[in-house]
Amino acid sequence: MIWNKTIECRDREEMRELQSKRLCETVNRVYYNVPFYRNKMQELGVYPEDIEGIDDIVKLPFTTKQDLRDNYPFGIFASPMEDIVRVHASSGTTGKPTVVGYTRRDITIWSEIVARTLNFAGVSKDDFIQIAYGYGLFTGGLGLHYGGERLGATVVPISGGNTEKQIQLMQDFKTSVIACTPSYALYLAEAMQERGVDPKSLNLKVGIFGAEPWTEAMRENIEESFGIKAYDIYGLSEIMGPGVACECEAKAGLHINEDHFIPEVIDPNTLEQLPEGQKGELVFTTVTKEGLPLLRYRTRDLTSLNYEKCECGRTLVRMNKCTGRSDDMLIIRGVNVFPSQIESALLKINEVLPHYMLEVDRINNLDVLSVLVEVDPAFFSDKIKELEKLNKRIKKAIVDVIGINVNVKLVEPKTLGRTEGKSKRVVDKRIIQ
Repeated sequence: MIWNKTIECRDREEMRELQSKRLCETVNRVYYNVPFYRNKMQELGVYPEDIEGIDDIVKLPFTTKQDLRDNYPFGIFASPMEDIVRVHASSGTTGKPTVVGYTRRDITIWSEIVARTLNFAGVSKDDFIQIAYGYGLFTGGLGLHYGGERLGATVVPISGGNTEKQIQLMQDFKTSVIACTPSYALYLAEAMQERGVDPKSLNLKVGIFGAEPWTEAMRENIEESFGIKAYDIYGLSEIMGPGVACECEAKAGLHINEDHFIPEVIDPNTLEQLPEGQKGELVFTTVTKEGLPLLRYRTRDLTSLNYEKCECGRTLVRMNKCTGRSDDMLIIRGVNVFPSQIESALLKINEVLPHYMLEVDRINNLDVLSVLVEVDPAFFSDKIKELEKLNKRIKKAIVDVIGINVNVKLVEPKTLGRTEGKSKRVVDKRIIQ
């Protein structure tokens, strides 16, 4: 069954006509309601009448996360605050959070597209969906929640963590769909086995996993552990939240809800649009959002697009699994972490040098971040207790900034490599295919 056959199986030329119409409406909306966009377009010498269709999208300015921060909190909203019924925000650990606002119509559309994406994965109104994504300012929990309800399924809003309760409810409620990060899914499987619970004995049939990169090998591991089908879901709060794209049962790329989000792939260096099939940075323009419509938002995620009709019958463009990012941001257990955050914490501690290395690994199916940092010779000590105190202080300073636990390893001066060129601060041992 296809949720909205008129849209999901639409002829490509008809889809382009719909996108063109909505793009022109969005450009007019932001030009006359958002000074930020009006100024950027005027700087480029571009005016609403210059945008006649989707081919003209390349004339429009890009938007970055920094633009959202610079206009914190509501500077890029295109609707008056009395029409904004909900806001979500990033953690703001690097300073100002990025804030997104939704009108009532935005919320309705969001619920509709999440219902659509759940349907991609074969979820129906007969399912029990246990949502183990975090609720709150993070869009993951509430996004899946309202989409599940729109679908007509029974939603179990347990949020993240509380593993004992997760297992109990899966058993007692006969949960058929689990939605969480893929690493947490594997952790759940291990926790069950430790408690003598066979994950395959549950009623689970489908997993909706996202918010962090994951491999095909991890998919196989999850599917084997639970005896389920595991699907990748993609979204980002700046564009809408979860539901921007999701795999269908063919698992041949993630269908993008392109009637609402026009995708492009660009060369991150030249910013030129790349042809179908060529890998580059993913860019989205929202064409139905009222609260926070964005033009050509640079996601930094690296992927390619495929416009061929899928074997499921849908014609919605597909994006391949993201293989990395065009910036240095790390995603650790679903949390965005920038090396600059850690550096800022380290540089406030007198006893360490500005030479450090971040090592990311996946141990027992959970991402683990280790920070190696050189100790200033003036403070380096043979006294273990002194080093232990320093270690704890550094660890606390980092955790206070990024919000997740880390391992800290103190090393002697000149232990870490030096380079005259661009320094390499990160070693990511996780294999992303």
